[in-house]
Amino acid sequence: MLSMHGRVSLGMAGGGPVRPPPAMPWPQAGLPFPGPTVLPDATTFTRLAGLPADPHPFAVTGGQVVHPLTQEPVYAVPGGLPVALLPVAELGEPTWVPVIQARPGWARVLLPSRPNHVTGWLSLSGADASQFVVRRTAYLIRVDLARDKLTVTENGHSLGSWTVAVGATRTPTPAGRTFLLASIDPLRPTFSPVILPLGTHSNTLDSYAGGPGTVGLHGWPDPSVFGHPVSHGCVRVPAQALRVLSRAPLGTLVLIMG
Repeated sequence: MLSMHGRVSLGMAGGGPVRPPPAMPWPQAGLPFPGPTVLPDATTFTRLAGLPADPHPFAVTGGQVVHPLTQEPVYAVPGGLPVALLPVAELGEPTWVPVIQARPGWARVLLPSRPNHVTGWLSLSGADASQFVVRRTAYLIRVDLARDKLTVTENGHSLGSWTVAVGATRTPTPAGRTFLLASIDPLRPTFSPVILPLGTHSNTLDSYAGGPGTVGLHGWPDPSVFGHPVSHGCVRVPAQALRVLSRAPLGTLVLIMG
């Protein structure tokens, strides 16, 4: 589990805890309802309502990922009203989210907020298209909770498979597909030189060490933990695995199988 403490470039001031950004007002011009409207940012700190769940939480995608160049609205259905805003950056890193479904002019993406597996639609048509960068990541990360195994592939070719430590019985690692949300280099690393937060949260802990209960991939100094369910929900990996994982682009799909 991530405590969300680290360097200033991760959205912190003076090494203190990361705090969620304030909700932003949505411009009212053209909206068919009166009065001020405040939309939440789709970040790891927020819980979103009114958005659909991932219909296929264990399916592999084609690797397409999207980055907004400006804060962009997220819709529950194509052509509907905006429900949230996708920020340009998450935890001090550029926001990249994986596409799980596409329609002409629209992309359905995984979001990093609670509840787990929440999704939303982005408008990629007309002038809106210029507000996004669309790429493809060739990486795929798989975590087999039953076998305590992590595997990384690139274009279908294995880059390695390692025995890891997953969540304990009372704080299990949440299953389903998620993605690499950010890459954190702790200012004072105590257990891992790099921490890779995911777009998913503990199902049993609402918060952890000042953070929102975000689950991540990270190293661990004691190799005796590997092969055992001992963590608060994060996946602890060997040093070699962490080096390989650190090369995967943000937005890369992480498929966690129960």
